[in-house]
Amino acid sequence: MFTARILLKSSNFEVQMIEVLIVGTGGFIGSVLRYGLIQIFSQLLSNPNFPWGVLAANILGSLSIGVLAGLTESRNMMSAEIRLFLFMGLLGGFTTFSSITNDTLSLFRSSQFILAFANIGVTVFLGMIFVTLGYLLARSN
Repeated sequence: MFTARILLKSSNFEVQMIEVLIVGTGGFIGSVLRYGLIQIFSQLLSNPNFPWGVLAANILGSLSIGVLAGLTESRNMMSAEIRLFLFMGLLGGFTTFSSITNDTLSLFRSSQFILAFANIGVTVFLGMIFVTLGYLLARSN
């Protein structure tokens, strides 16, 4: 209750809530689009052994975030709200892979090569560990 009162008194509370709604709306749309793409690939390939739909979402999301970042980086083509909707919301919901690759590109472009490779390695390595851990925990019960 105390925390809620502090937040309500904050002059940024309304702005933060609007940003949450913007990201959430984009995330919802992106997730539905990813689901639809995966369903299309499943039907086209009739029970594929490889997750082609997920791969397509990751590649398309990476391409989209790269194009948008490239188009808008040096130009004031979109507001902060539209960037939140597209980058964190829509493309984040469509695939988190696009965010990882965009972050890595930023590290490469700023000549932080060790951090860029570390971002890739740590993300994949820890992702595999935690997926495996979650799977094993779920199967143990």
